[in-house]
Amino acid sequence: MAHAQQQEIPLYDGAIPNSKPAPDRETTDPKIHWSLSLVSHPTLKIFLPEKSKATGTAVVVCPGGGYVHLAMGHEGVEIADSLNAIGIAAFVVKYRLPSDETMIDKTIGPLQDAQRAIQLVRQHAQEWGVDPTRVGILGFSAGGHLASSASTHADAGKADAADPIDRASSRPDFTVLAYPVISMVEAFTHKGSRENLLGVDPDPELARSLSSETQVTASTPPAFLFHTNADTSVPAENAVAYFLALRKAGVTAELHVFRNGPHGVGLAQEDPALAEWPRLLANWLRVSGFLK
Repeated sequence: MAHAQQQEIPLYDGAIPNSKPAPDRETTDPKIHWSLSLVSHPTLKIFLPEKSKATGTAVVVCPGGGYVHLAMGHEGVEIADSLNAIGIAAFVVKYRLPSDETMIDKTIGPLQDAQRAIQLVRQHAQEWGVDPTRVGILGFSAGGHLASSASTHADAGKADAADPIDRASSRPDFTVLAYPVISMVEAFTHKGSRENLLGVDPDPELARSLSSETQVTASTPPAFLFHTNADTSVPAENAVAYFLALRKAGVTAELHVFRNGPHGVGLAQEDPALAEWPRLLANWLRVSGFLK
């Protein structure tokens, strides 16, 4: 699929917050559907749909990769193209990966970048043909943990901030989570993601604060989730726990747990059952009033 418009811009003008001076040492691994690692300079890749198809809805996309690499192909660019096809503007975040070498506090670096991406989209809404009240976030695997963290740790922006981007709200209007890592405290957590983000022996309070199922409130954005029962890398209990937390808080949510399918399927076009998830998502967006 071809995108109508595409460009890549830095997430921050000038100094990157919570950052140590470090060269950009990105590497690619073609064995993992094209991925990036050692990311230290975050960017936003912009995919705008054809104007005749544009709905005004926008989605910030967070690729997965266990907080050690970013699956920019099948969980980034391919997703953006799929969203463009139904008139949604997509913004793929190349977020910083947790590293004591490149960040002062590695536990908050990815979240800072996700929040900034949402604010950046809202600040440029008119320029990019986006409705600032219909800006969602979509994350895969560890990117799902990041997306759920952005959904449960949002703020309304700082009205008096010198940077106009910081004045925008970082709260997504809706959340889409694909086979997400959710908990950092339960037995079903993805240990690799937890260790890469929080370290080998994290502070219990910090781990709880970044366990999205414990942070849901009535103001958490509505969510669409899908997982597979056969996922042995990130068990479906993660998605179920977030869904139940939303349900308890009275937040609208829809969860699909497919019988088959490994972890990291992306669009899953080779699986007739799993390949339905983008269409199920589009239906949920329409019913929820986010895709007009």
